[in-house]
Amino acid sequence: MRLRQIEIFHAVYANGSISSAARALNVSQPAVSKVLRHTESQLGIRLFDLVRGRLVPTDEAHALFREVDEVFHRVTSLQQTANNLRNSGAGHLRIGIVPALGLEVLPQAIADFRLRNPEVTFDLKTIHHSDVLRSLYERECDIAFGYDPPAHPRLTLRKLATGKLVLIAPRGRFDKHRDSMAMTDLAGCELIGVSSSGPIGAIVAAAHAGAQVELREVAAVDTYYVAAALVRKGSGVAIVDEFTARATATPQIEVIPLAPPLEFGVHAAWLEDRPLSKLASRLVDQVKAVLRADVQRPLRA
Repeated sequence: MRLRQIEIFHAVYANGSISSAARALNVSQPAVSKVLRHTESQLGIRLFDLVRGRLVPTDEAHALFREVDEVFHRVTSLQQTANNLRNSGAGHLRIGIVPALGLEVLPQAIADFRLRNPEVTFDLKTIHHSDVLRSLYERECDIAFGYDPPAHPRLTLRKLATGKLVLIAPRGRFDKHRDSMAMTDLAGCELIGVSSSGPIGAIVAAAHAGAQVELREVAAVDTYYVAAALVRKGSGVAIVDEFTARATATPQIEVIPLAPPLEFGVHAAWLEDRPLSKLASRLVDQVKAVLRADVQRPLRA
């Protein structure tokens, strides 16, 4: 399929009719119909059936769309990047970020960065620990920020800061004069768990095993800010990274340091054979500055 055929098929599939696709593409209906018929003839399959005046995708169309949609978005990203380079003359950065760093750290870093580089544009993609290498390899992002990304021969890692895990709990759940909590102090607590195979999950699991603590997991979530929301509503306690704790802090949540401390690294990652541009390197420095300032802020109000 040629790019024009991909564009037409994508528009018809997404809009549900030739007329709507023509309006979306700002072309005539006969032009859309002609390309669509040619595509079906060339592929040797029927892509749409007419049902009560509406085009309904066939099974073959559904299967094809999954591939076409990926190509379509990659072409759109390429066009956007070319437009940004042409119009601003300064560049465009594609960034992968773990959800916790996307709450406050990266938004602050970008805001500070744009004060000196207002012409730079960004694509931001939320990724999880296991997605770092794939996102970089498939060019979904140029640089990724995460917690202890997995080591790999193709990855270059730069450590930006050391973070700590903390306990968050509904205010008043524990003695207000308590300065810290040991894992053994959590025996019998109702826990909001984070179902992740990432490094923080591994650190918490090891600490639980070492302390031989029995916890009742009342909910399992994928992201730490959802865990914080459940804690805020009184559903239990949770162990989260300090950046999530600060970003989601409310009068309803108490943040308590853990003793002994459980630490993790915050890294920037990129592919070894795709070195960072000067622009990306400056952004990494900016993220590092925000992280360093953040870890110096007090955890407790």
